Amino acid sequence: MRVLVTGAGGFIGAHVLALLHRQGQVGGRRIDVLAAADQRLGTLPAGVVALEGDLGSDELLARIAALAPDLCFHLAAVPGGAAEADPALSRRVNLDTTLDLFDTLAAAGTGHAPPVVVYASTIAVYGSALPELVTPQTPLRPPLIYGAHKLACEVLLADFSRRGRLDGRSLRLPGIVARPHAPSGLVSAFMSELLHALAAGEPVTLPVGPEATAWWMSARRCAWNLVHAATMPVGDDPARAWPLPVLHLSMADVVQALSAEFGVDGHALVRHAPQPDVEAVFGRYPPLDDRIPRALGLRDDGDARALVRRALAPAGDTGDF
Repeated sequence: MRVLVTGAGGFIGAHVLALLHRQGQVGGRRIDVLAAADQRLGTLPAGVVALEGDLGSDELLARIAALAPDLCFHLAAVPGGAAEADPALSRRVNLDTTLDLFDTLAAAGTGHAPPVVVYASTIAVYGSALPELVTPQTPLRPPLIYGAHKLACEVLLADFSRRGRLDGRSLRLPGIVARPHAPSGLVSAFMSELLHALAAGEPVTLPVGPEATAWWMSARRCAWNLVHAATMPVGDDPARAWPLPVLHLSMADVVQALSAEFGVDGHALVRHAPQPDVEAVFGRYPPLDDRIPRALGLRDDGDARALVRRALAPAGDTGDF
């Protein structure tokens, strides 16, 4: 099996790459070649093939075609805030480059089975002003260009699958924590900053109120779900797109879990300065009907304390994903 991870130098991609390298197999099939693609790649695990450069360039696409992956985890993207600030860049990376990659993978397929593509989509496809319960029938109305481009790629990947050219599986990722202390282009980065600050016993200001609710998942559990999705039985669902099972938690819930885990007075350390536009998009998530993805074997983190432990585990830790 030849496996490619795009965006492998990024936050989630690095976790996926680490899990694949550690397991050495997917669904019982041994990984013969594991390749990492990104604009820039740091130190990679031993034996991983580095494909460094612009994913939309003819040169890198030709190298991917020569690799002829049986399985691709596509995580490379311009994130939400950065995409909104530069719509042309978002179109080039999040839409055009993604479609060029799909075409390249389909054309390079070996013929015995279409290449599997696990696509990292986003809960941003749902939009704001959500109903009391988000269900599979909830209309998709992305409020940002990031979500619009991700939704377009979901639809087009499903069409590649309908035509038998690819075997696509789109997962709608929630707020993934805990991203490192660095500019990410994500408006939702405050969720990770909360975890880092209270783990260090430091004060933090949040752009949402204590009762603001979000859908949470650790990067480790997200990586596990992405790898699981490569071989889960998808049945005859024509959309081939699912939200991940999530923990539906308020900021106060997470502060309480962090306080208990690290022995700090989190409520004294956290200051709330709600920004209505941020809270409207990232702090008003209702419960999610995730029975279908759970039936496919996808998982959440269990509870808030487990989320915190998994999200803040050291990078080299080989514990639970």
